[in-house]
Amino acid sequence: MATSADLLAGLAVPAVLVQPDGVPVLANLAAEIFLNASQPALAERGWAAAFGPNSPVETLVQRARNEGNGCAAYDMVLHFSGGRTARADVLVAPVGERPGWLTVAFQTRSVATMVERQVQQQGAARSAVGVAAMLAHEIKNPLSGIRGAAQLLAGVSGEDDKRELTDLIVAEVDRIAKLVDRMESFTDTRTLKMRPENIHEVLGHVRRLAEQGFAQNIEIRERYDPSLPPIAGNRDALVQVFLNLLKNAAEAAGDKGSIKLTTAYRQGLRVRPAGGGPAVSLPLEVRIIDNGPGVPDNLADHVFEPFVTSKRGGTGLGLALVAKIIADHGGLVEYERSGDPAETVFRVLLPVAG
Repeated sequence: MATSADLLAGLAVPAVLVQPDGVPVLANLAAEIFLNASQPALAERGWAAAFGPNSPVETLVQRARNEGNGCAAYDMVLHFSGGRTARADVLVAPVGERPGWLTVAFQTRSVATMVERQVQQQGAARSAVGVAAMLAHEIKNPLSGIRGAAQLLAGVSGEDDKRELTDLIVAEVDRIAKLVDRMESFTDTRTLKMRPENIHEVLGHVRRLAEQGFAQNIEIRERYDPSLPPIAGNRDALVQVFLNLLKNAAEAAGDKGSIKLTTAYRQGLRVRPAGGGPAVSLPLEVRIIDNGPGVPDNLADHVFEPFVTSKRGGTGLGLALVAKIIADHGGLVEYERSGDPAETVFRVLLPVAG
């Protein structure tokens, strides 16, 4: 059976185990780096080893001990002993089978920032709906007439140069029609039919599709949490999302690159919907990671907006559609560059099935 140290070490977020008297006795490597304090120093000096006396973290832990349950402080400003400051969500939770023991986790990406990003993504999706409706109305109707005329011209002409020209017209009209079809995906406001889905079955299907096509020469590695519960999702829509993200990763990584697919359960993460209402838990995390160059810095904050792309000949609609579908699932998708050497990470957060 895994020990507390093993379980703590396996967490990707900074986490500390606190014994019933409030002393932080065990910290994983991520916590030691984030707090800039070793595990022995924390055990000897308590939270003062990281924050100095009268830390708000210590106050939060004391509150959890007094109330006998978990508590959290979002977007807390932390002042460290060396003068450094950081903003983080601090999540305190009881240890199930050890009365009085607590875990303290530090989520450095604030929920407030995530909610703001979620609102931006939903706004981008709504603006895309308006653009899609306009394109569908103004462009698609005459396309069939244009194509029919081009085909008639090709049928009566025997001159090679005219046939080449009409073939070009047909090809370009088909290309525009495909663009409009993609735009029409944004105008579908029908509620998705949800059912419990195994996210690993969805990802497995997407990986098989990728390996038979655009990613056949790329190494794809998986690191999954096998204990994840089902999510409430629409399988076809989720396949579309992860196929799009995997295709982007494959194009960025190139034939000599690599892609990682990871899943994890992030307990305690909650966001409030843009339209109001109670906060929603988004504990299920899927990450698509590639070692490509990433998005140019000037586009990094706009990758989920329609018509924003760094690809030559790209439409800039793929990630906007991803954001719309994930928002329809009540979830959140994020882009970031992290690590050393830097990697591109698309992180999808989803609710579990009720």
